[in-house]
Amino acid sequence: MSKKVVVIGAGFAGLSAATYLAKQGFEVAVFEKLEKAGGRAQVFEKDGFRFDMGPSWYWMPDVFENYFNDFDCKVDQLYDLIKLEISYRVFFNYNDSIDISSEWSEIENVFESIETGSSKKLNTFINAAQQKYEIAIEGFIEKSGLSLLEFVNMKSLTGAFHLDLFKSVKKLVASHFQHPKLRSILEFPVLFLGAMPQNIPALYTLMNYADLKLGTWYPMGGMSVIADSMVEVAKMQGVKFQYKAVVQEIVVKNNKAVGVVVDQKMHSADVIIGAADYHHVEQYLLPENFRNYTKSYWDSRVMAPSALLFYIAIKKKLNSLEHHNLFFDEDFEVHGREIYDSPKWPSRPQMYVSVASKTDPTIAPKGCEALVGLIPVAVGLIDTPEIREMYLNKLIKKIERLTGEDIESDIVFVKNYAQNDFVIDYNAFKGNAYGLANTLKQTAILKPKIKNAKLHNLFYTGQLTVPGPGVPPALISGKIVAKEIVKIFL
Repeated sequence: MSKKVVVIGAGFAGLSAATYLAKQGFEVAVFEKLEKAGGRAQVFEKDGFRFDMGPSWYWMPDVFENYFNDFDCKVDQLYDLIKLEISYRVFFNYNDSIDISSEWSEIENVFESIETGSSKKLNTFINAAQQKYEIAIEGFIEKSGLSLLEFVNMKSLTGAFHLDLFKSVKKLVASHFQHPKLRSILEFPVLFLGAMPQNIPALYTLMNYADLKLGTWYPMGGMSVIADSMVEVAKMQGVKFQYKAVVQEIVVKNNKAVGVVVDQKMHSADVIIGAADYHHVEQYLLPENFRNYTKSYWDSRVMAPSALLFYIAIKKKLNSLEHHNLFFDEDFEVHGREIYDSPKWPSRPQMYVSVASKTDPTIAPKGCEALVGLIPVAVGLIDTPEIREMYLNKLIKKIERLTGEDIESDIVFVKNYAQNDFVIDYNAFKGNAYGLANTLKQTAILKPKIKNAKLHNLFYTGQLTVPGPGVPPALISGKIVAKEIVKIFL
């Protein structure tokens, strides 16, 4: 008789774990509190406009391909994936912007035009980043983080010398490039990892390879089509889903997790996976004596930022924005200190804007644009409607100032979303948007463990454990925990 697995949460990590386990013959049931799978990759639709509410960057396409290939499926059979010709546009001021192309020769030309000799240095830098990427993918990223012994093999040990674990991203970038524009372009990808470049190990310059060489992609219809495709594949493997199903308790008997309570009804299980927010699962669903970590442990964690998001419908086409746009007109050192060192609402924030309707005509009415604005902010701030409105005005004024285009008079509607919403919708610890910061002390075996130390059949997956935040890491996280369960229970 097959063993029953209950997965709490249908985000990318939960979907991944569920599908891998079902393929191995487990009977898998997924309980999701929202109406739809995808975790933070939810969708907001109104008046013919469609917005990705969460992830919007499609990087590391090989990870998605490998995932679907494991179930004899191909990405091009599931959704239409296109590579953006302009990966993103960076605004430094009015009439001062840089386009990062999908063509390597054009990226070299841009770098060389800003700093003489930098194109050669860029090739050296990216070759090293590629080496880090390949070493990490092959030898590190898919490790469970349960023991140092996992890394004690010749390939991993040899590779470790090339990973720059004890040098920061900022220091490594500065050793190659002098111009602040080039430094900001190469430092920006690690901001998704939740810390300042001076606090992120240079290992993560592997993201520069993912960014500049592998390119930026877009699944037509938006990021939620990935989750929809994962659900389709999961169902093919026999996974069962229940939506609007809130797990209230993990039931423990005789030092074993025996099931979960959903809407006052008990669902038995041989194995349970917490694919919801790790902190929430530990602190609110488990009896205290069976938790891996204490409240003080969680309070001491360095969190990645939260985000203030605006979904803006505009009744005209915008000429000066690309699909992805970064506004680097302010000093991120100041903004960063207001996120990490002295948490407060930012005084002069940098911002990100996506206009996916530049690529995908299906997500906005003809002649219109669906614009999403994002401001990284500290976790745990007081979040009020008045504060959101103030930053909406800052966002609009910044776009207008740096692009020269009027948008305020053409706004049809705006929906905002901030840390209170992250808590309500995702039980996100301190309202975080991106999980734990990938600092050296929170990398690999130093992340919260995927296995409960006191209950042999309770596991965790997602952005608060290995390998870390982001959609591709979430797919890998689900695979990691599935492999560990197979090893123990089959």
